[in-house]
Amino acid sequence: MNLTEEESCVHSNISCLDNSRKAAYILLYMSVAVVVSLTVCGNLLVIISVCHFKQLQTPTNFLLFSLAMADFLVGAIVMPLYFTMLIEPHSCFGILYCIIFNVAGFYLTCISIYNVALIAVDRYIALSNPFHYSMKMTTNITLRIIAILWLYSLIYNMMLLYFNGNIIDIKANIPCGECNVKVNNEWSIIDFIIVFFLPCSMIIILYLKIFTIATKQANKIRSVRKCPHIHNSSMASERKAAKTLGVQVAVFLLCLVPYFVSTFLNVYLRNRYVHLTQSVSQSLIYLNSSINPIIYAFFYPWFQRSFKLILTLRIFGTDSSLLNVLERETNVK
Repeated sequence: MNLTEEESCVHSNISCLDNSRKAAYILLYMSVAVVVSLTVCGNLLVIISVCHFKQLQTPTNFLLFSLAMADFLVGAIVMPLYFTMLIEPHSCFGILYCIIFNVAGFYLTCISIYNVALIAVDRYIALSNPFHYSMKMTTNITLRIIAILWLYSLIYNMMLLYFNGNIIDIKANIPCGECNVKVNNEWSIIDFIIVFFLPCSMIIILYLKIFTIATKQANKIRSVRKCPHIHNSSMASERKAAKTLGVQVAVFLLCLVPYFVSTFLNVYLRNRYVHLTQSVSQSLIYLNSSINPIIYAFFYPWFQRSFKLILTLRIFGTDSSLLNVLERETNVK
């Protein structure tokens, strides 16, 4: 084989390699587009449902609205930049894009975690002391709590990033592929306690108490009412409530725990396996924003009915905001 034939073989192999690489990039970017679209559209449906239908404008649903808003912004702002950097690690982003990505990532993650904690508090009070809950937990109070949460999270995360040198002059230049956040050991411990340990401990403790209260109430109903039909109904309700709560908390913690534990360990161990776990598990935090609407679709009938009304454009009808989406009626089918 002469030199010309060897060169043609080399060029052919390079061309095949480039085509395979392009195909892999196209597949990865298509997958990212699907995930981002699911996150944005799914959470947007929750936002529209709570904003439009008067029947859904309750304190608990406004907390779900706040969580959906944070997840929506994760899908619209954080996910595109994050997955682009994940697929192409040496991508060049300006300092402004890096600041927006880092602030939004930390800020929205903190809001999501505390939103779930507030939902746990809300459900615990509603179940343990329903009279006190109905009198004290009004829509206005809930909206104020949500506003304080968003403001507190912004102030805390701006302090975290600023005092660790992550918010710098927007005219500065950064090397390609280095859009990372640097946090010193002291702030890492503070962030671990404030953003992860305290709210997650609260979530686990409260949901265990919720499950215990729900079980006791179901046992009381069965002991007082001997009717088989009521017995079966209470059993079914108990299983459904336990399943819904269990799925929500399990998925949330599954997405959250690996990243924060590996981040905390990475401060002291500086092990490449721990660092790899931290990098991979960061994706789970953002993917949780995609999973939440799926959980709503499977376990919340009001979301399924609202979804149908929105897709069929019935929300543009007269008095559509007064439609009944909590119970099946002929006007909702």
